[in-house]
Amino acid sequence: MAKLNSHTILKICIIFFFLCFINCKNKKEEKYIIGFSQCISKDDWRKAMDYEMKVEASLYEEIDLTIFQANEDIEIQKSHVEYMINNGFDVIIISPLRPEPLVYLIERAHDKGIPVILIDRKINSEKFTAYVGANNLDVGRNAANYIASLNEKQINVLEIKGSDNSSPVIERHLGFHKIINNEPNISVAYSIKDEDLEPRMSQILDSISVKPFNYVYAFNDNIAHDAWKIAKSKGVEKSIKFIGVDGLYGTNNGIQLVENGILLATILYPTGGDEAIKIARKILHNENVPKNNILNTTVIDYRNAEIMKNQYDKINNHQNDIENQQEKIKQQQETYSTQSKTLKLVLGLLILSLLLGGVLIYSWNIIRRKKRELEISNKKILIQQDQIKTSNDAKVNFFTGLSHEFKTPITLILSSIESLSENNIIKGNKLLREVGLVYNNSKRLLRLINQLLDFRKIEDRKFILKASETNLYEFSDRIFKDFEREAQKRNIDFTLKTNDENLKIYIDRNLMDKVYFNLLSNAFKFTPDNGKIDINIVNEIDNNFVKILFKDSGIGIPKKDLQGVFKAFFQASNNNKASSGIGLHLSKEFVEMHKGSIDVSSKHGTEFTLTLYKGSAHLNSDEIVYEPDLVDDSILNFNSDFEENDFIEVGVPNDEERYSVLIIEDNPDLIKYLRNKFIGDYDVYMSDGSDGIEKAFELIPDIIICDINLPDKSGFEICEILKKDLRTSHIPTIILTALNNKESYIKGLESGADLYLTKPFSFAILSQSVKTMIYNREKLRYYFINNIHKINIEESFGSVEQEFLTKINQIINKNLDNSKFSVENLASELNISRVQLYRKTKAILGVTISDYIQNIRLEEAKSLLQETLLTISEIAYATGFSSPNYFSTSFKNKFDISPKAFRES
Repeated sequence: MAKLNSHTILKICIIFFFLCFINCKNKKEEKYIIGFSQCISKDDWRKAMDYEMKVEASLYEEIDLTIFQANEDIEIQKSHVEYMINNGFDVIIISPLRPEPLVYLIERAHDKGIPVILIDRKINSEKFTAYVGANNLDVGRNAANYIASLNEKQINVLEIKGSDNSSPVIERHLGFHKIINNEPNISVAYSIKDEDLEPRMSQILDSISVKPFNYVYAFNDNIAHDAWKIAKSKGVEKSIKFIGVDGLYGTNNGIQLVENGILLATILYPTGGDEAIKIARKILHNENVPKNNILNTTVIDYRNAEIMKNQYDKINNHQNDIENQQEKIKQQQETYSTQSKTLKLVLGLLILSLLLGGVLIYSWNIIRRKKRELEISNKKILIQQDQIKTSNDAKVNFFTGLSHEFKTPITLILSSIESLSENNIIKGNKLLREVGLVYNNSKRLLRLINQLLDFRKIEDRKFILKASETNLYEFSDRIFKDFEREAQKRNIDFTLKTNDENLKIYIDRNLMDKVYFNLLSNAFKFTPDNGKIDINIVNEIDNNFVKILFKDSGIGIPKKDLQGVFKAFFQASNNNKASSGIGLHLSKEFVEMHKGSIDVSSKHGTEFTLTLYKGSAHLNSDEIVYEPDLVDDSILNFNSDFEENDFIEVGVPNDEERYSVLIIEDNPDLIKYLRNKFIGDYDVYMSDGSDGIEKAFELIPDIIICDINLPDKSGFEICEILKKDLRTSHIPTIILTALNNKESYIKGLESGADLYLTKPFSFAILSQSVKTMIYNREKLRYYFINNIHKINIEESFGSVEQEFLTKINQIINKNLDNSKFSVENLASELNISRVQLYRKTKAILGVTISDYIQNIRLEEAKSLLQETLLTISEIAYATGFSSPNYFSTSFKNKFDISPKAFRES
């Protein structure tokens, strides 16, 4: 019960403290930020719009309105709209200066989900939420109808338009003229822009020869007032009636000008500022609003001007009263808020002081209980750590033991193969190549296992350095010679240089030649044939260091990957070759055991720099041995490797035409193995992946075997390119890869591969797959060649080859009676070369394109002999033969019967 009370009191204490000191403020309603971009700032009508917005927004506490003034500068207005988009405004209201420049910004806001309300003016897009404004067509129509209602005999109007090309200017003009054009007694004598008002109107009034006008229709009240001033200066203001637009309340605005008799009338054009805020608030509260919100407009003349003025006066008085009341309410709310906070604070402190006394009494019980729980928890964690460590040690020991177990059978395999290679019976036999392949790959597997064991030792820090004095150049030269034959075979410029052949340093030879081996293996792996690899030993006379530089002209390492090359299991982003990813990590560890360092740079290849101390002062006494240590022969002894030439078999010349196989693979051992397996039965061509597509186009083989991980393009890309190209689309393709996941299998089929085999694979299955695909291709050829007359577009199989043959047949049939139609003409119409056409049809049909055209001509002639009464000569010319005799000879060679005998039979 005591524990329960302690918990309860503590919780109540925390809750009251939180309420009193953190949440004592009045919760504010969620604020909505509304921004308005005003295009014109100094105009009275625009000021009235701004005022109406502010008044309407002041009625709602949740609305925070910001008005941006563009001052008739479109670039400023663009920046205002972009600012509102980027700063999270909830609603954007815009009165665009012109209809086009803001379109892309408004559409961007609309696409981001920000409601956009257009006011007064429109844009050349429908991507906005709502439009608010009077119908400017109605404004023009109302002005025209008002003039027409005066029933004067002849009315000549001076129309004064705005100078910009905004939507109100265009629509007020169109609405006015739509009515005027139907009134025979009304005509627009002149139509001018407000920027030309003074010179043009003065010129018209001063000129006797020009047509007079007795009405002025101006697009706003200010323009109409300016026109009246010009007329007054000429003394003709009483003979002209002035009509404006806006109907604003205030000094020198439309309503007062009508009252004073300066304007005959003004067309009320409501600003819509208050309506825009109302619509914005509805949108924020997820209410549906119409896209077009048209405000009513009317004519204000001497009959209703005073009524309108009185209404505006009352509205202004009400607004002043509302503002005064809001100010008083605000003051009362602030007083209430202050008092409420003070009361809550005092109450909170009182309750807190009472609760703290109780908490102090019971807190020691809680602390003691928590302490006991932590002690128990710590004991559990320690037990779990011991269990995890024991489990991990067991797994690692199993892994290490298993790796050691691998070494014994591999060693036995190597010993047995060495014995077999000395056997005189095997030496002259083709089997020697197979034995050599097993031997080299067994040694490669042994090196990988040794690297795994080294990695384990490094992780456990079980390596003991055994450094002995060593001639660095002679040590490097011994390793250099082991790689020299590989360089000669690949025509790589491989050099070893030094500025001091007698330099001796202390190194652990066994560890250091593992470093050499890893760096040189990487250099040869990533350097192309005819490249360059250098080892340069530099004795720095001025200090106590020697540098060993390994530089190659290979693919290099991307700059972003340089920091990670020495991490365990790391692979560079441009490395598509199989790799364990621990070689460079081990090399760095071995060099640092010598108190040295290893650095990497990459520019036109890769360069590794080893920096080692001279002398032995940097080593502990137990790290130095005074008897030379033997280098691990299992790593360096490459002299017993089988030469690559042992795997080369020169094909016996054979006049018999054989099927051809193109193997695209970058593993030299695998490609040699497959070549030697296929070479007895097929013409075998090879590519390392760099020129696979080009060789396929050049050779047009009967079948292609392709790996996925290749240096230039992947096998998926190569397969897709070949299947989409007319020249090679018919060739069966087998994907051969180590990737055996579902995604890779699906991707291979999507790229157009006919078969997907994973490594390790059975050669028997691969060989039978090749035979089956070639057999199926022969069956397809047989069908095509024996159904020439049946292949047409209506019976298309949908394959590329079928469509190709259908197109050929259409072209041949169209030119069937043309004896001059040749293979060159056909190739030109198909938009391919003559050689490509020949190879493609030969691969699909097994016959030349010339024979194919001849067969179609003869099949058609055979049908004509059976079904028509045409003479043999007419049939010969109708099927494109140059003479009846040539036709008869060709027909007899094809069907073993003359045309005449065939018809009679």
